[in-house]
Amino acid sequence: MSVSVRVIPCLDVDAGRVVKGVNFANLKDAGDPVELAHRYDAAGADELVFLDVTASTGGRGTMLETVTSAAEQVFIPLAVGGGVRRVEDVTALLRAGADKASVNTAAVVRPDLIGEIADRFGSQVLVLSLDARRTEDPGCPSGFEVTTHGGGVGTGRDAVAWCVEAAQRGAGEILLNSIDADGTGEGFDLEMIRAVRAAVRVPLIASGGAGRVEHFPSAVDAGADGVLAASVFHFGPDGMLTEVKRALREAGHPVR
Repeated sequence: MSVSVRVIPCLDVDAGRVVKGVNFANLKDAGDPVELAHRYDAAGADELVFLDVTASTGGRGTMLETVTSAAEQVFIPLAVGGGVRRVEDVTALLRAGADKASVNTAAVVRPDLIGEIADRFGSQVLVLSLDARRTEDPGCPSGFEVTTHGGGVGTGRDAVAWCVEAAQRGAGEILLNSIDADGTGEGFDLEMIRAVRAAVRVPLIASGGAGRVEHFPSAVDAGADGVLAASVFHFGPDGMLTEVKRALREAGHPVR
């Protein structure tokens, strides 16, 4: 039996508000995170992702409060990332009501963190979040480079190789975000999705670039197990989630 494709709204949270920009810049307010979470739950979202976009420079108190409030109102899995640097950070998120923790920069800096979290909580709790961009750097033979700090810092590390390593270390799934496509509404980076899908077997969530309903089935055709988006849900027409699921179903992909 085929596993249903997950449709996942993403809420980037800054100072207690959901924000969204293009290529991680020119952020604009999209609303209250708890209100949006409740709305997406009611609209049929399969999961929600909260990302604390200023966690590297601020404290975690507000985000934990947001997670707790959202968890009290929604009944779908919550994955939370931003500022997860230690096993203890995951403990705090799970206690606040998160179902999964997402690691990004901290795992690049110290890859052992992946195994530490997976060993403590199980791989199903751990999501590797990866911001990748196209590059001609010969050190990245796949043509995609891992970046950190919201796409602002290149690492010289090959993105596909990093996905393979993270899965081997215990990451339960990979959230693959295209920095180049992020917020553009021009479609997912299908080449990047195919490259990672060919290299790893863990669930793969495609992120970055969704702007129209027809973009979502294409990402699943390329190998994504789930499709994540922000702008198209926050600022698009009412009923967008329903339309995305209809398009996926009509393309032959099972949805919940």
